[in-house]
Amino acid sequence: MTDTLPIRRALISVSDKTGLVEFGRWLAAQGAEILSTGGTAKALREASVPVKDVSEHTGFPEILDGRVKTLVPQVHGGILGRRDDAAHLAQMAEHAIAPIDLVAVNLYPFEATVKAGGDFDACIENIDIGGPAMIRSAAKNHADVVVITEPAQLARVMAAGGSTAVMRREFAAAAYARTAAYDAAIAAWFAGQLGQEFPPRLAFAGTLAQTLRYGENPHQQAGFYLDGSARPGIATARQVQGKALSFNNLNDTDAAFECVAEFEAPSVVIVKHANPCGVAQGATLSEAWDLALRCDPVSAFGGIIAVNRRLDRAAAEKMAAIFSEVVIAPEADDDAIEAFARKKNLRLLLTGGLPDPASAGMVFRSVGGGFLAQGRDSGRVNEAVLQVVTKRAPTPAELADLIFAFRVAKHVKSNAIIYAKDGATVGIGAGQMSRVDSSRIAAWKSGEAARAAGLETSLAVGSVVASDAFFPFADGLEAAAAAGATAVIQPGGSMRDAEVIAAADAAGLAMVFTGMRHFRH
Repeated sequence: MTDTLPIRRALISVSDKTGLVEFGRWLAAQGAEILSTGGTAKALREASVPVKDVSEHTGFPEILDGRVKTLVPQVHGGILGRRDDAAHLAQMAEHAIAPIDLVAVNLYPFEATVKAGGDFDACIENIDIGGPAMIRSAAKNHADVVVITEPAQLARVMAAGGSTAVMRREFAAAAYARTAAYDAAIAAWFAGQLGQEFPPRLAFAGTLAQTLRYGENPHQQAGFYLDGSARPGIATARQVQGKALSFNNLNDTDAAFECVAEFEAPSVVIVKHANPCGVAQGATLSEAWDLALRCDPVSAFGGIIAVNRRLDRAAAEKMAAIFSEVVIAPEADDDAIEAFARKKNLRLLLTGGLPDPASAGMVFRSVGGGFLAQGRDSGRVNEAVLQVVTKRAPTPAELADLIFAFRVAKHVKSNAIIYAKDGATVGIGAGQMSRVDSSRIAAWKSGEAARAAGLETSLAVGSVVASDAFFPFADGLEAAAAAGATAVIQPGGSMRDAEVIAAADAAGLAMVFTGMRHFRH
């Protein structure tokens, strides 16, 4: 493989014209012939850069409304012909095929057309055929041809005075990644048109947004990729201040922001190790912060804070009083941003919006030899779907807290038990192998929070309790009753439902079934 190769003939057809004119002028100064079509040729000519139309070069006109203009031997032969193969060179000479040393192509904006809500015909017409074919041809023959699919690559070619062997191989890899992502987007769109939630072959792609210092642990490598969906959150966030986000920061921040989006009233979520350790609603973010922090002030240290409103200074001042890794909000007032300025290591992220908790989407998890795919847990309960199964029905205040607690449970690792009162969590039990252990831990947390607040009575007294899945035995519910809970929300569906209902009646608890569980493993 040769080293730096000069560019004698280049084929350029780009929708993103960033750097195009400067590059065209550089090519012209090198004595290179530039082949082009449409808007690219027009932009170069307007800048007084000499251009030859592809149809003039090939002797073949554009046909079928432009669907066929580069799918001809004079183009692909010029790209694919090997310069170190005498037979290739002889055939190229026989058929008057001139070598092409550089191919710079942006693809038709299929993804943008879909995102903009284009109809079926518009999406079909924005499926590029000639572009991917040229890109793949040039990438295959990267020993002799440099392929450019991103504007930033133009400057690198100019700086090198041509294309180097390492550059050509690197750009070829990027080119195949681009066409793979393009084809994945088309395949996903077709699957959607056909109503295939899980097509026989699933392809997806991401764009590297950040190479991370390490993964969950320092000996693991990691990167953050964007899938192009632009769901408000860490993918759309603008980092206002603070050091670079880590793998764990990103994972925990996503968990916090998805949770806080569940609520309509001003709300705060504090997350530690992907589990909420305090969730609360209030008349203001400042009030919600006080209640969320009260739930577990020890675990909140070094945690992630998410809010579902524009962050104001009053709330920011309170948040800045403790050590936190990240604060994420849709927006923030200037004086709220100023309140965090003295916390140099705190990452402040502004997303521009909130994710829709009821929206569809796919989530993935790797397993040995493959990956699991499922729909996002977009289930939400309301008063209309709840079934009262005990002698006593919940009061309106209990009912509001039950719905709040069950929404929190959706975001807590199973087995999950949530105690809540007055729109705030007062005890959270997460990730235990036994549901009764989660109940006991949540009750213990409520007692600890009360002691930290200087109260003699556990915060669980007078609260409601939510379970992400059914109680398989009465013992978990009895633990909640012993802690002082007055009402229970759970999916139901256990073989021992009757036993659990009887235990609730014996304790004077109100209990409702949701018919929906929220396992989160």
